[in-house]
Amino acid sequence: MSQVHIAELKALCPDPDFIESHLLNLKAVFKGTDHQIDTYYRVPSGKLKIREGNVENTLIRYNRVELKGIKKSNVDFVRLQPDQVAPTKSLFSSLYSPLIVVDKKRKIFFIDHVKFHIDLVEGLGSFVEIEAIGPSDQPYDELLVDCQHYMKLFEISPDSCIDGSYSDLLLSLET
Repeated sequence: MSQVHIAELKALCPDPDFIESHLLNLKAVFKGTDHQIDTYYRVPSGKLKIREGNVENTLIRYNRVELKGIKKSNVDFVRLQPDQVAPTKSLFSSLYSPLIVVDKKRKIFFIDHVKFHIDLVEGLGSFVEIEAIGPSDQPYDELLVDCQHYMKLFEISPDSCIDGSYSDLLLSLET
């Protein structure tokens, strides 16, 4: 298991091509387009999900305060091989009730330790995510500065930021 902490933001993205062209101009490394299915589970605290994709397959547990703008997340994760996803999902479904499934198409880019997602989420629309990722002993303030830099560069307004996860947004539509 690996542990990182992240300064991250998630924002509505009315023009994904604008973000992508900026990333390409900055020579961001394109890791691919992933069709991701995230299955969230009911757990006593934080969030737990299994991500199934053609690029990323991961068991992820995280805690963060859900607020609008840049958030601090503490994340534990285990990368899974594609053949490990189904048995892991079966095990966790026997331990925890599935909460909701998020289906998205995600373009993944990197500039150094900063990860960018351009997402099209089924039932929600287009979003951009910026994640400045560091080891658990890296000062959060350094990650925050990186995230703020790209937020300004990509002209992301604080009003366009969302305060939760895609799972939270989808759950709010069900009520």
